[in-house]
Amino acid sequence: MKDSDVSITAPEAPRVGVLGGGAWGTALAQVAAAAGRPVTLWAYEPDVVAAINETHENITFLPGQMLSPAITATSDMAALAEADVILAVVPAQHMRPVLAQLAPHVRPGTAVVLCSKGIERGSLKLMGQVLAEEIPAASVAVLSGPSFAKDVAAGLPTAVTLACADAAVGARIVAAIGVAHFRPYWVDDVIGAEIGGSVKNVLAIACGMAEGRGLGESARAALITRGFAEMRRLGVAMGAQPATLAGLCGLGDLVLTCSSRSSRNFALGHALGQGQTVAEALAGKRSVAEGAGTAPALAQLAAQLGVDMPICAAVDAILSGRVGVGDAIGVLLARPFRAESD
Repeated sequence: MKDSDVSITAPEAPRVGVLGGGAWGTALAQVAAAAGRPVTLWAYEPDVVAAINETHENITFLPGQMLSPAITATSDMAALAEADVILAVVPAQHMRPVLAQLAPHVRPGTAVVLCSKGIERGSLKLMGQVLAEEIPAASVAVLSGPSFAKDVAAGLPTAVTLACADAAVGARIVAAIGVAHFRPYWVDDVIGAEIGGSVKNVLAIACGMAEGRGLGESARAALITRGFAEMRRLGVAMGAQPATLAGLCGLGDLVLTCSSRSSRNFALGHALGQGQTVAEALAGKRSVAEGAGTAPALAQLAAQLGVDMPICAAVDAILSGRVGVGDAIGVLLARPFRAESD
């Protein structure tokens, strides 16, 4: 079903919970507050909770952005029990244990919106599969698209994909977070939204390496385009709709994330391209570059499905220390010539 087939409207005023107090979770809390919803934000870090409640600012992860007084921060996950919509914004590799803690506080039918992008290492499962296992009574949804937290929190125009199987659930979520400057477009293709968000983070690391290495704008354009072909191949192999991957949560997010050092994944790749080790590039960072955790899982998943993803495989090899940046570039450039449609 296409997003244009359904008009998303909902009369109710859902209560909103946010699971995760990083930059993106805080920005989404700000959007929900702008939509007129009281918002309860759970954060792991006591200093984040205190700062939001006392100064209306997340000094640690989103400094300089004043937050709505409608946002209440807490370290007690039970405080999310009354939420009709819960935005899950913890890092992908920590999603399962946090959802397990949340499970006793989620009422049946509550919409849990996965806002982190990644593939779980070990199980090779998407976040939607993880949610279905940990909180089977929840309604699964995914929010993904070209969006930097600082832009969203500041009220700058942004459009994203909201994926869930049920249009009525989608309407409830849009009522919770949809405002003039933050526009969710509904699709029913959850897998496509998850694949787009996961793969683009790994490709952003590759594009950052290209810039850090001084390979030029043409090389980055080639990486984005051929990387999109890899994303599409994996998505189709997993049952995603190609149209979803060509939309905001796929191509749109890919273009943004691969074009700016505001992207944590691009910044990580840039540092690696300039000669830093992985440990040096990640040292002292409290924010997570999701692509670093996803890359090995993505490479394993692609191999398991027999999907050719040479750029993503090269990123995994570099992050694991199996090859250097220069050698990986050489291997990619030495690949046989082929038809573009392959």
